[in-house]
Amino acid sequence: MEKLAYISLLLFWTTAFAFGQGLPITVPEKVGVSAERLERIRPVMQGYIDKGNLPGLLTAVARRGKIVHFETIGMRDVENKKPVKPDTIFRIYSMSKPITSIAVMILYEEGHFQLGTPVSRFIPEFENMKVYNEDQTEIFDAKKKITIKHLLTHTAGLTYGGGNKPIDEHYREANIFESGSTLADMVKKLGEIPLAHEPGEKWTYGVSTDVLGYLIEVISGMSFEEFLQARLFVPLGMIDTGFSVPPEKRDRLAAAYGPTDENGLIRVDKPALAIDEFTFFPSGGGGLLSTAADYMRFSQMLLNGGELDDVRILGKKTVELIRYPHHDNWFGLGFSIVTRKNPPDTLDSVGNFSWAGAAATVFWIDPQEELVGLVMTQLFGNRYPFQQQFQVLTYQALTE
Repeated sequence: MEKLAYISLLLFWTTAFAFGQGLPITVPEKVGVSAERLERIRPVMQGYIDKGNLPGLLTAVARRGKIVHFETIGMRDVENKKPVKPDTIFRIYSMSKPITSIAVMILYEEGHFQLGTPVSRFIPEFENMKVYNEDQTEIFDAKKKITIKHLLTHTAGLTYGGGNKPIDEHYREANIFESGSTLADMVKKLGEIPLAHEPGEKWTYGVSTDVLGYLIEVISGMSFEEFLQARLFVPLGMIDTGFSVPPEKRDRLAAAYGPTDENGLIRVDKPALAIDEFTFFPSGGGGLLSTAADYMRFSQMLLNGGELDDVRILGKKTVELIRYPHHDNWFGLGFSIVTRKNPPDTLDSVGNFSWAGAAATVFWIDPQEELVGLVMTQLFGNRYPFQQQFQVLTYQALTE
């Protein structure tokens, strides 16, 4: 058993060393975590790989600012037998939303607007919005203006257009994420589409965060990508996060997969995509790519109250405002919030804030336990509970 524990610890340190520019590493027991109990994580995750349910994944846990668990399992490219590595680059999709939301709050702190400021003050296309009635049979003038808080809380009435209602046909015809278009083009199209409901009326998941990306461009006078690099990624040392992957890093990008009817895998990306075409629309709602190291640094900054390694991104009170449940007692400013409204059905803490991505990436930040958890993989249409199991396996390892 001692030899097994030594080998396990050696593997952890070897992998963590390759983790590179991420957070500092420590022996789990030094921060109140059982190394022996953390060993329960790998066999559960490995089971999904062995069954062919997942191509590969990366799991990471930090407590009190230090990495206590970091493992890579399976393949980032099954067909070419390339394993997941500590520096593998993943498409994080909607985990872009928390990053964009934090970027907006940087400008909020500088006094450019209040949360209740109408978006039309900066984006005239939203000045005279139309809105559908409840059954989408009629269109009226919107009684309320969309505010910046509505965008941050997904209550603006903007959608993704993925259904079969009249509003969804508008989104399909507009093709708002058209290749080669800009955020300004997107906003012009959105200004002509009726809202799904009056601003502030209900929570509707959609392109609100993409509009925030354009808002950042208008206020800052920089492109959205430049602002993120200058105000977030460079200061935090997030060296592998962006809307595209440079040629020298493309071999590190994980392939994307989806489940088959037999619970196997089918590749859904384009492995032969030409290098000079490998760029992404600057979608603040879902366009970023990142690594575990980068996203752990971003998350730890938030857990620290807006600061990491003597670099302050936001003030402590601003982070408290972000993780306050602003809508329906569960959604903050760009994050899902755990509250006491409903009894928990998993190991969790009141005050956790988190979000996930379309390809089954997920993270959570637990201020009560000074904890950050992260899963990185590339699986669309996930039907397996490995994310929830990883969270339980993380919490059961806490000893103090």
